[in-house]
This record gives sequence, structure tokens and C-alpha cells, in this order.
Amino acid sequence: MCKLPDACRQSGLIRNSITLAPADKQGNRTVKRLLPLLCIALSCSTLNAWADNKAAAVDEMAGYLDFVDYGGATIFPEQIPKSEYPRMMVIDARDAGQFEKEHIPGAVNIEWRQVLARSSQIPKDKPVLLYCNTGSLSAQAGFALRVAGWENVKILQGGFAEWKAKGGLDANAKAGGAQPSH
Repeated sequence: MCKLPDACRQSGLIRNSITLAPADKQGNRTVKRLLPLLCIALSCSTLNAWADNKAAAVDEMAGYLDFVDYGGATIFPEQIPKSEYPRMMVIDARDAGQFEKEHIPGAVNIEWRQVLARSSQIPKDKPVLLYCNTGSLSAQAGFALRVAGWENVKILQGGFAEWKAKGGLDANAKAGGAQPSH
């Protein structure tokens, strides 16, 4: 069981809850933005509650952060060559109505809350690309899959909205053929 929320509560950083994935103005949730705050919190000498047990707090945070793949968990539409889509399992994590209206060609619809219940349909031996409208719900689904043992999961940064705005399947070509840096 993760004791990170208790450690933060004891330190005075939070009162009754903690948001591990704060949303920015576009509604994107990016856990990696939390890392600098965690580093500051650990190094801050005014956190008297942690002073006696700082090693335990560091161990708890390290345990949580083991699940977070900072550079490799997300991928931008421009980083995916059109030829790569058929090689991936593309999962639309939105509800069925949104999927029926429009989706990435070749995608299957597995609502974000159902990824673990339907995990037998998700391969572990090929890349998995998850998306929703903006990336926040698919990030939660991706986190669940990684915790359950999938190592090949990517979240489409900005979701379907950004994918469509950047050119869809042709986003990579429009961006000059950018490749993933992670």
C-alpha cells in the first residue's frame, strides 16, 4: 500500500487529498510535472514531520515513481509515422458514442474504465497506443495497464483532438518525419 498520501498529509503539504496528476489549462494531466515538486518537498528543511523519517518518505516516493515512465509514457501525433499505426494496437478509451462518431482508423473501442476487465484483448507483445479526447482518461487507463504488467503502452499526447488538429495519420509527414526521442 502506498503511504505517499499519508506522508504528504503529515508534512502539511496536503490536508485531506492529493492530486498526483494536476491538469493544465488544456485539461492535460502530466504526472511528470509533479517530479520537481516532489524533489523540492524532499529537500525542504522546513518539513519537520519528515525530518525524523525522511528515508521512509523517499522510499515511498521511489516506489510510486517506479510506475512512472517520464519520457516514454506519452507520444505526440507527429512522432508516429503512418506506417506504424497498423503495427500497434490502437485503443480509443472514449465511450462508444464518441468512438462511433469518429476515431483513429483501425482503433478498437475499450472505454478507459474497462481496460483491466478487457485486458485479455490487449497484447503484451506489441505496442499499445491509448487515446481519449485530450489524453487525461487514457493516461489513467495506461497507468492501470502499466501497473498490471504492460510495458509497451504509450499515451497519445493531447488525445484525439490534438491528433486530428495536427493532421491525423499524416501528422508525422506534416511535421517533417519526427521520430520518438525516447
